[in-house]
Amino acid sequence: MEVTILPVGKIDGKVLSALKEGLSKVLQGYSIVTSSGFLEIPKEAYNPLRRQYLSTHILREILSYAEKSQNIFGSHVKVLGVTEADLYVAGLNFVFGEAQCPGKAAVISLCRLKPEFYGEPPNERLFYGRAVKEAVHELGHTFGLGHCPTPSCVMHFSLHIGMTDLKGPAFCSSCLQTIKAIT
Repeated sequence: MEVTILPVGKIDGKVLSALKEGLSKVLQGYSIVTSSGFLEIPKEAYNPLRRQYLSTHILREILSYAEKSQNIFGSHVKVLGVTEADLYVAGLNFVFGEAQCPGKAAVISLCRLKPEFYGEPPNERLFYGRAVKEAVHELGHTFGLGHCPTPSCVMHFSLHIGMTDLKGPAFCSSCLQTIKAIT
C-alpha cells in the first residue's frame, strides 16, 4: 500500500521530508512518497467571515486526486493532503485535520501546529512532531479507526494543541491490532 503526501498550496520541502520520515517510522511496511506536484486550495473553501477554509472542500479535491492516482497506478493509494490553511468543519471552531473514515483521503493543517500560532518562539522539533502526530491520526481514520480513549494513543481526539503534545506518534496496541486486522 502506498501513502502519498500531497501539498495543498505551497509547503516547505523540509516539512514534507519530516512528514515522510515520521510516517515511514510509524507506518512500517507502507511506501511513503511525496507528490512532485501540488493542489491549489479550492477558492470555494475560503470563508471570509471566519478567515478559514472549510476542510470538506479540500478533502473532496484530495479524494479526486486519490481516485485518479489509483486508476493510473493500479495500486491501493491513500493520499494525505498537507496545507498551511487554517481549517474548520461545520460546528467546530477549527480542526487540525479531516479524513474519510474509512477511505482514501485525509488532510492536515500546519497552521495551528506551529508554536508561533500560540505566541511561542519557533521550534522545528515540536512543530514536526505535531505534524507527524496529526498526519498519523488522520491516516488512522482512513484505515477505519475512530477516536481512541487511551490518551497516549495517536488516535486520541485533540480538543487543543496541549492534547496533541501529550499523545504519542504511534497507535496503541488495540488500534494497531485493528489496523492489522483490516489491512
